[in-house]
Amino acid sequence: MTLDLLDRLVGDWTTKATHPAMPGVIVHGHAHIEWLEGRKFVIVRGKADHQDIPDSISIIGFTDRDRAEATSGSQMSMHYYDSRGVFREYLAAIDGGAWRIWRDAPGFSQRFTGTFADKGATIVGKWEMCDDGVNWHDDLAITYWRR
Repeated sequence: MTLDLLDRLVGDWTTKATHPAMPGVIVHGHAHIEWLEGRKFVIVRGKADHQDIPDSISIIGFTDRDRAEATSGSQMSMHYYDSRGVFREYLAAIDGGAWRIWRDAPGFSQRFTGTFADKGATIVGKWEMCDDGVNWHDDLAITYWRR
C-alpha cells in the first residue's frame, strides 16, 4: 500500500450520523481532511453539531513502528484526540473499496468500516464496539458526502 490511497479521503465532507444511545437523533457535522506538509500523514478534523458528540482530530499514516511490524505493508497508525480529552491509538487501512480503522483493547475494542460509494464521493461508515472481548455492538453510523 502506498500513502497515495489516502488521497481518497482528502477534502471537505458533510457528515450525518446516528448513535444507538440517541434514538431518533440525526447528528449533522463536517470533516476536513488534509495532508500534513510532506505527505506522510493526513489530518482528519471532525466537528458535529451536537453537544454529545465530541469534536476530534486524528492523524493517519505509516509510522516507523508500522513499517517494522507490518506483514502486508498496508497497516497504518491512527492517533485520535477529542474535545473530551480522550486519546486513542488505532490501526488503519485503506484500499479501493473501504477505509478501515480498529483497536483491540481490554474492555473497549472498536472497529470502523467505511465503504466508498458514488465513485468516492460518499463514504458509508459504521463503528462497532466490544466491551467483553466477544460480542460486537453497533456504535456510531456515519455517512460522509464530499462537498
